[in-house]
Amino acid sequence: MELIRGWGGLSPSGAGRAVTIGAYDGIHLGHRALLERLADHARQRGIPSAVLTFEPTPREFFAPQQPPARLTSLRERWRLLQPLGLDSLWLLRFDEALRNLPAEAFAQMLVRNLAARVVVVGHDFRFGKNGEATAPVLAAAGKRLGFEVEVLAPVQLEGERISSSGVRAALAASDFARAARWLGRPWCMCGRVRAGQRLGRDLGFPTANLLPQRRRAPVAGIFAVRVHGIGAAALPGVASLGTRPTLAGTHSLLEAHVFDFAGDLYGRELAVEFVAKLRDEVKFATLAALTAQMHEDAAQARRILKV
Repeated sequence: MELIRGWGGLSPSGAGRAVTIGAYDGIHLGHRALLERLADHARQRGIPSAVLTFEPTPREFFAPQQPPARLTSLRERWRLLQPLGLDSLWLLRFDEALRNLPAEAFAQMLVRNLAARVVVVGHDFRFGKNGEATAPVLAAAGKRLGFEVEVLAPVQLEGERISSSGVRAALAASDFARAARWLGRPWCMCGRVRAGQRLGRDLGFPTANLLPQRRRAPVAGIFAVRVHGIGAAALPGVASLGTRPTLAGTHSLLEAHVFDFAGDLYGRELAVEFVAKLRDEVKFATLAALTAQMHEDAAQARRILKV
C-alpha cells in the first residue's frame, strides 16, 4: 500500500479510483465493513482503491486542549490497513484551510486529486466547511461531477452501533473484552522500544519503554498485558501507562515488564495487548513503597494471566 502525504503525489489513474474517507481511528468492525466494500468496488471495476484520512483527526483539531483519546496512532492505522489489499493511503493535514474548504470544493478535490469514480462512506459522514455537508450532499455532488456514492448503514453488534467512541468508552471502563469484540481483535499499543532511565532494572523489574504516539491515550494505570513481537507467541507481563508521578514524570510513557524474560529489546517493534486493569497510577512516598507495590502488581497480573 502506497502512502501519500499532502495534496499531490498519487500516480495517475485514467480509469478512476474507488475512494473512502474518514478518520478511521481504531479500524473497528464498522470500518472494516466500509473497507471491504471499497475493495469490492475496486475489484469489480478493475480500478485502484484509496483511503483518504487526516492527521490530526478532525476531532483533535476542533478540541486541541481536550482531544478525544486516540485508539490508534498513524503508524498503527498504517499497519492495520496494510494487510487489507488496498492500494494507497492518502494523508491530508487537517488544518484551518481544510476545515474551511466548502463542500463543493471538497467534492471537486476528490475528482481532481483522486480521480474518484466511486466513493464509499458511512451513514454519519460529514464534510465541507465546519462539517456542514452530509453523505446525501456528497451523493448529489457526485451526480454532477461524475462519481458514484455508496452510503453504508451502521454495523451493529450486541444490539449497538459499532463506533470509535464506543470502543473508547469500553476501554475507559477497562472492558477490554468488549473493546476486542468491537475491534475484531485485542486492543494494543505499538511502538519501538527506546532506552530509559533503567530504574526498573535497578528495582528488579526491567521494562520495555514505548512512547505513545498520540495526543491522549484511552487508558492509564497499571495493567496485566501480553507482549507481541518478542517470540512466536505473546508473552505475559505487567505494564504501566502514565506519567510516573513517583519519579516526577511529565510525559506519558508505556513501560512493559515481560515475565521471566532477560533479553535485549532495544529497537524492537512491540505490540502491548491490554488484558485487565489492576489499579490507577499513584504517587508513592518512597521507592521502597513503589517496589513493594510493583511486586503485588506482578503477582496479581500473573494470577489473571495464569502464569
